[in-house]
Amino acid sequence: MTAAIVWALLVLGVAAPLLGVVGVLVGADVYDRLHFIGPGSIFGPAALALAIVIDEGPFSQAGLKSIVVAVLLLGLSPVLVSATARAAYVRERGSLALPSTPAETPPE
Repeated sequence: MTAAIVWALLVLGVAAPLLGVVGVLVGADVYDRLHFIGPGSIFGPAALALAIVIDEGPFSQAGLKSIVVAVLLLGLSPVLVSATARAAYVRERGSLALPSTPAETPPE
């Protein structure tokens, strides 16, 4: 039973980033591509780490290392996506400042 769970998690851990790659190939712009990369970078490492923990045990050397790596990837992935989106915004518009629009005058 545990072998089937481990194999299912391994398949999910490999399929999630591969689907993200397909999304990058079909994405219209950088922001769409970032949306496709996000789930793959979260579900892939989490599923692989869980598969290792189930197979090897949570307190084994491989289990502890996979938990540490998965936590780091889960914590740093949103930061990387946000920084990439911010860099794309600056590249498109020249600065991070929002475009200024004249204030509308209230009707009299």
